[in-house]
Amino acid sequence: MTVLLLGGSPSSQSSCSRLLQHIGDKLAVHGCRTARLEVRELPGPALLRMDASDPELAQVAAAEAVVVATPICKAAYTGMLKLFLDLLPQDGLQGKAVLPLATGGSQSHLLALDYALRPVLASMSARFILPSIYATSDQLAWDSDRGPRLAPPIAERVAQGVDQLVADLTLRASITGTAAAWQVAA
Repeated sequence: MTVLLLGGSPSSQSSCSRLLQHIGDKLAVHGCRTARLEVRELPGPALLRMDASDPELAQVAAAEAVVVATPICKAAYTGMLKLFLDLLPQDGLQGKAVLPLATGGSQSHLLALDYALRPVLASMSARFILPSIYATSDQLAWDSDRGPRLAPPIAERVAQGVDQLVADLTLRASITGTAAAWQVAA
């Protein structure tokens, strides 16, 4: 089971990037392989010229699931994430489970995930979009020795999101494995 951690933050030290890494660590504990793709690290010309031949796009196709993380900027997901999603084909998330998450300065932007990002993910044929996780800066603290410290409500949402994603991937793998065994026997 490969999960792509797709980061849409312009900063590597942002709370969004740290939360994405935290979720990746939690998924690894459950036996998921993770790959990380930070949109900010892609070559600018590939994004600006809409070069769909960039090899990084293959990571999206190869993943069984995608965790999409973005800070909320001007009541929506980042422009660089928008550029990246525009590079993908219309069915670029077909068959994939997607966990959207975002960080922001206040609860005022809580619904940005549901009103801005979720419709885009759905239009790209995502098989299953899990409940979004939104955290404010106050709910995420960083300890240089222990890593992220999440406020209890966010820690609970992260645990639920990871559990749901792992359960979905496990079920899908068992169904696919069963289907493959059935096809061989037939």
